[in-house]
Amino acid sequence: MSNLAEIQSLIKAPKGQYNNFGKYKYRSCEDIMEAVKPVINPLGFWLIVTDEPVEIGGRVYIKATAILTNGNKETTYMVDGYAREADTKKGMDDAQVTGAASSYARKYALAGLFALDDTKDADATNNHADTTQKAQKPVEKVLKQAPQKPVLARGVQKQGVDMWQRAIEYYRKNGNFARIEDHYTIPHDTKEEIARIALEGE
Repeated sequence: MSNLAEIQSLIKAPKGQYNNFGKYKYRSCEDIMEAVKPVINPLGFWLIVTDEPVEIGGRVYIKATAILTNGNKETTYMVDGYAREADTKKGMDDAQVTGAASSYARKYALAGLFALDDTKDADATNNHADTTQKAQKPVEKVLKQAPQKPVLARGVQKQGVDMWQRAIEYYRKNGNFARIEDHYTIPHDTKEEIARIALEGE
């Protein structure tokens, strides 16, 4: 069974973008995604990336969480990345400012998870969003961050029971995820999808 160190060694995400302002190459969140999927999918892993706004020191940051899992808690890994929203950004409305911060945060989380070097990356030195990144951690520390509960996603089975459908039925009846969260980690966007399906159907 593949572990995180082996997967990290297989990920090749070259810096295929070019920043005309800073005159250097960088990689985007989409570049990393494209490099990761062909490696992890044949190994039975999938990637979940979520983000949410958080307040730190009176400023709004976007906190992104990248989760690599094959459905087992022993082989589920996650790393957070943060990007601060700018107070104002010329030529952008509020939604675009948040979207830009989300892209940066997601990229930083992915870079931390897959141990990608972002030295001289445009996101660290360009003239765009005000961002910050948690220092990348050794594999041993990343492993210690693995959630104690498996991540709930489509296709997750437990003793022949489709837990995705069970979560939908439970939410439809109870309006919350309390019992489901006793056994599974449920990312925020997954909760939103389950709630929508429970109320509206597929």
